Amino acid sequence: MQVLAASYRNIVERNIDLVYGGGSIGLMGLVSQAVHDGGRHVLGVIPTILMPREITGETVGELRAVSGMHQRKAEMARQADAFIALPGGYGTLEELLEVITWAQLGIHDKPQVGLLNVDGYYNSLLSFLDKAVDEGFITPTARNIIVSAQTAQELMHKLELMQQNELV
Repeated sequence: MQVLAASYRNIVERNIDLVYGGGSIGLMGLVSQAVHDGGRHVLGVIPTILMPREITGETVGELRAVSGMHQRKAEMARQADAFIALPGGYGTLEELLEVITWAQLGIHDKPQVGLLNVDGYYNSLLSFLDKAVDEGFITPTARNIIVSAQTAQELMHKLELMQQNELV
């Protein structure tokens, strides 16, 4: 949890606004509250069907209800400047792989996708992707869409460097 708390501080210290899945439970609830409390703009995008399950109590910032999961991902991609995945479950993986695929196909031109690899949470996924490169299923260029770090500060630094390199 210390690494996650540092991620909130990094977002606020870097004057970054947050676009997220809109729920008030779990890690996203904690992140949205902390970023909002730090004075940054928070935009939650949530399908109406998930509202009863993922919103408990009061939400913070702006909440945009959309008709479904595809619209949610498209709206989040439209509003975001970059993508960072925290540890999560099926929904996180599905959203993560979709934005990676969109980057590979040129559907969006955001910088690389960042994984906050807390306590090695994403190590198995990263090994799988490396194996897919070795087997020829993923190109090395496509593999480089994803960057990972164990701390928020290191991850933000890597994403900033990649964005600067793309501007050159």
